[in-house]
Amino acid sequence: MLHKIPLENILFLDIETVPEKEHFEELSEVQQELWSQKTEYQRKDEYTAEEFYDRAGIWAEFGKIICISVGYFSLKGSERQFRTTSFYGEEKSLLTDFKNLLESHFSQSYHLLCAHNGKEFDFPYIARRMIIHGISIPFKINLFGKKPWEVPHLDTMELWKFGDFKHYTSLKLLTSILGIPSPKDDIDGSQVRDVFYIEKDLDRIITYCEKDVIATAQVLLRFRGEDLLPEAAILHV
Repeated sequence: MLHKIPLENILFLDIETVPEKEHFEELSEVQQELWSQKTEYQRKDEYTAEEFYDRAGIWAEFGKIICISVGYFSLKGSERQFRTTSFYGEEKSLLTDFKNLLESHFSQSYHLLCAHNGKEFDFPYIARRMIIHGISIPFKINLFGKKPWEVPHLDTMELWKFGDFKHYTSLKLLTSILGIPSPKDDIDGSQVRDVFYIEKDLDRIITYCEKDVIATAQVLLRFRGEDLLPEAAILHV
């Protein structure tokens, strides 16, 4: 089935997130208490709510998206290119721009979205942040009322599970065992907060995010038994 999907019908994506506020003390007393309650199970007795706050970007209720990178295949005859671009900056603006891309270029029934762990993280995170900002959710992200076979999403981590629901595999591990150049040659997800708030180097985060998109596309090619993209075929637009 995977081999029958035209590559040009797939939009690959990845998001980078950080805590919505840089410091725990910037939260209101109500928000601090809600954060404490939300993370009580994860923290146990090892961390205070304040000590745990650097991980707030994982939760859409306390984090925000600072970059959405996308990539798509462009086929011209036998020549195959992969083009990437990114939406970044103020969150409501980047979410609106991403929505416009979906609705103008990837809104048909045959279009699919693809991300690594996208069904558990990227897709619901985007939807939740859109609701928070009062942005209507585009059809490709809105899963209300959809049956599982109607969901227009591919997830490379889910594909690798082969039905084993307990099996989590990071993109870094998957690229390593499949012989794909690692996207984690600079920073990893745990460092994004500091790079954003302390180093203030958004360009570095954008590059990292786009590398994850490229790696996800390469993984899908390996799942299909096809040749990897050469560096010359990857373009930033």
